[in-house]
Amino acid sequence: MDFTFTAEQELLRDTVTEFLAARYHLENSRAAARVGAGWQPDLWRGLADEVGVLGAALPESAGGIDGGPVETMIIAEALGAALVLEPYVDTVVVGGGLLRRATGKRAEDLLSGIVAGEVITGFAALEPHSGYDYTKVATTAEKDGEDWILTGVKTVVTSAPLATHLLVSATVDGEIALFAVDYDPAHPPAGITAHNYRTIDERQAADLTFEQLRLPADALLPADASEAIAATVDEAIAAVCAEAVGAMRKVLADTVEYTKQRRQFGVPIASFQALQHRMVDMLLELEQAVAATYLVTLKLDAPAPERARAASAAKATIGRAARRIGQESVQLHGAMGMTEELAIGHFFKRLTAVQYEFGTTDQHIARYAALTRP
Repeated sequence: MDFTFTAEQELLRDTVTEFLAARYHLENSRAAARVGAGWQPDLWRGLADEVGVLGAALPESAGGIDGGPVETMIIAEALGAALVLEPYVDTVVVGGGLLRRATGKRAEDLLSGIVAGEVITGFAALEPHSGYDYTKVATTAEKDGEDWILTGVKTVVTSAPLATHLLVSATVDGEIALFAVDYDPAHPPAGITAHNYRTIDERQAADLTFEQLRLPADALLPADASEAIAATVDEAIAAVCAEAVGAMRKVLADTVEYTKQRRQFGVPIASFQALQHRMVDMLLELEQAVAATYLVTLKLDAPAPERARAASAAKATIGRAARRIGQESVQLHGAMGMTEELAIGHFFKRLTAVQYEFGTTDQHIARYAALTRP
């Protein structure tokens, strides 16, 4: 199988990497997360206008360049290596994935807004008793004249405190449907109660309660919502896996460099055979994670069972690798590995959170087993 990137894909990778190296600084992003807006809107605008990242994998009809899963993987890996907090996966991959599978002017306008950097989406799908099962939807939408009345509770809606629009799953006559909700985090619409918080990896999230929220008729996005959600979540898994690969590459490189500089008993600790073995084990985990990420990326256009099987295999592999590499990197750095001043601690938090995004390692092992059972 040929994993060679095209000249255009290599240019995309280099462009994103150079942009982030020049413009994205860890200290600034963490300051914005804690005492600022929670993100850097100027950086988001730069990703849209200066390097065209937001439209790289979205359709030409929306103003994108009609790339595909490989372009998404390249971008996500670069963002992961820089530990970018901005909501690329939530907006471009999840929001873009759901909207391009819908029809109608409302979906087209929102998709164009994502490419332009004007629309930020939060996917409100998980509920208090759903776990990571996106098919368990207790939230309901009922017709009231031309309008819809939305009632329910959604949990861990990542990027909701930054969002201009929410994409909400709800049942209509027993079938899952998707609704686009205009949203202002500073002043939530009447009928929405938001509890905002930061996750352990400094990202923004919210628990949302919808109490008789009135929506216009065009809030309903015409789509096969169940299939749209299933396919989009698998795409999001592939993107998060690529992001984790970028983070793990950086973590391993920084750890190797640190062990060359840190001296004990008059020699660099990188000369200790026991530590060399541990770093080789980290490299092996990384290479398996890379292979699994390539596999799911290339399987996203396959039939649903094959796509889902590849997604679960990748997520389980990434979960194990993220845990091993994150923990080993902290231990090899010693106590300073968890300090705020050192980047490794921030990467460790992100790699820990990755293990639980879009399903845990154990859940994906179980799904893979179910999908491969005769």
